[in-house]
Amino acid sequence: MHFRQLEIYRATMISGSASRAAELLRITQPAVSRALVELEESLGFALFDRVKGRLVPTPEGQMFFRDVNSSFVGLDRLRASAARIRDFGSGSLRVASMAAFGSTVVPKAVHTFRQKNPQIAITLQVLSSSTVRDLVANQQFDIGIAADEVDLSGVEHRIFSSFRAVLAIPQGHELADRSVITPADLHGQPFIALAPEDRARHRITEILESAGSRPEIIVETPSAGTICALALEGVGVGLVNPAAADGYAERGLVFRPFKPDVQFKSYLLFRPDAQKARLVKGLVAELLYFRDRVTLPGTGKAD
Repeated sequence: MHFRQLEIYRATMISGSASRAAELLRITQPAVSRALVELEESLGFALFDRVKGRLVPTPEGQMFFRDVNSSFVGLDRLRASAARIRDFGSGSLRVASMAAFGSTVVPKAVHTFRQKNPQIAITLQVLSSSTVRDLVANQQFDIGIAADEVDLSGVEHRIFSSFRAVLAIPQGHELADRSVITPADLHGQPFIALAPEDRARHRITEILESAGSRPEIIVETPSAGTICALALEGVGVGLVNPAAADGYAERGLVFRPFKPDVQFKSYLLFRPDAQKARLVKGLVAELLYFRDRVTLPGTGKAD
């Protein structure tokens, strides 16, 4: 059984005759007849009854055609996918993001991108930075956004963001009256900390220790968004990436700048050559657009 035989058989079934199949495929009618005989011999059953020069599908032939046709439908989808890849770089995009951007910047970028490219399907997963890096390095995802603690070997990368930390404070808390928060202000305070492996956590710890400030760490979490949610409930205060704080000021959470500056840094990650694809460039442009519109929560001012 060869692909060309199946193609000729399908054309014959669709067109209703060997002569029309020959016209569709631009071959001779004897070539069609010969291919059908060879296919029947390889299958071990008749696909057609020959009745007064006409080809009449047998029950077996009709049953076989359903499977052959479904296979060609899949092939047609592959051809359409190839056309999309040729025209746009891909028929879909797979994006993995760290939590700080996964519920704020990335959804906005995806929304705008989809308005311009409604035919493109997008997969979005919000994961730990290390998992984001591994998915991109293994070429399972096209674009990743990860914090700066990840191993950058094996992936193409570029700096995505560097935002100054702000302190998330429950409404009515004594620190909410301060215009700027210093390490001394955090001494003894119930504190919601980032996970120990987070590089921003290391920078925060170094600053606090050098100032002799010892907050009371009551919760550790890898997500700045979770810090905001916990602070909103009055659990404590915590230093967060302003990109993760979108919407919390409107819900009553108070944010204040922290001095000295602590930077939350992140990278855009790409599988090899992905940056060259038109769709990847398009989505990255939207990500950068909304990154540049991240404001200090509650102030409306850009970081």
